[in-house]
Amino acid sequence: MSERLITKTALVTGAAAGIGRTIADRFVREGARVVYADRDAAGAQSAASESGASARALAMDVSEEASVAAGFAELAGDGWTPDVVVVNAGVQLFGHDAEVADLDLEVWDRTIRVNLTGAFLTTKYAVRGMLQLGGGSIIFTGSPTAVRGEGFDFTAYSTSKAGMHGLGRTVAAAYAHRGIRVNTVGPAYTETGLVSSIVNDPEARAAIVSRIPMGRAGAPADLEGIYVFLASDESAFATGAVFPVDGGMTTL
Repeated sequence: MSERLITKTALVTGAAAGIGRTIADRFVREGARVVYADRDAAGAQSAASESGASARALAMDVSEEASVAAGFAELAGDGWTPDVVVVNAGVQLFGHDAEVADLDLEVWDRTIRVNLTGAFLTTKYAVRGMLQLGGGSIIFTGSPTAVRGEGFDFTAYSTSKAGMHGLGRTVAAAYAHRGIRVNTVGPAYTETGLVSSIVNDPEARAAIVSRIPMGRAGAPADLEGIYVFLASDESAFATGAVFPVDGGMTTL
C-alpha cells in the first residue's frame, strides 16, 4: 500500500462489518490510526483487533447523543481526535420499510433516528474536534435513492439518505473556510449483510442488478479507493460534492 493516510486519525461508524469494516481496514493499510466505532461493541473490538496495532474499537450508538458525545470525548482524552470521520452507520429495515401509505411510524422513526439523526450527531461532534485541529474531512455514505426514485418502496430509508445528502452540502458550505471538508459517496446496491434478504432472493437481486449498467452488484471493495481519496490531502479542494460509485446506476 502507498500509505496515503500516514498522518491521519480516522473514525469509521458502522465499522464492525460490511462497508464500514472494509473502509476501516483499508485506512489501516494506508497508514492511518483508525477507530472502529459501532453499537456492536464486540464486533468493533474483533474487527479492530484483527486489523492491527494502529486501530482501536469504540462502542458508540450514533442515534444517542450521550453515546456520541462520550465517544468523541474519550478519543480526545486519549489523543485520538479524528481528522477523518466516515459517517457510515445505518439501517435499512427490509420487510418493514414500505411505500408511504403502508409505512408504520415506528419504522420511519427508527430509520430516521439512526440514518439521519445519527449522521447529524456524528457530524456535530466531529466538527467540534476538527475545529480544534484546524480542519479535517467528513465522508458520508449516501445512496442513489437520495436523488432518484430507485427506492420508492423504501420511503424511510430513501428520505433519510436524501436528508443526509442535504446535511453534507449544508455543513460543507458552513465550514469550508475553517478547513473542514464534507463529501458524500453514493454506492449502488452493494452486497453486504445489511441486504442479505435481497442477496438470498434471486428474483429481487436480478431486478436490482438489471438497473445497473455495468451489469453486476457492487462489493465493499469497489468503494475503498474513493474513501481513501476523500480522506487524503489529494482531495483538498473537494467539498460539498457527491461521488457516485454505482456502476452507472444514476446515469439512467
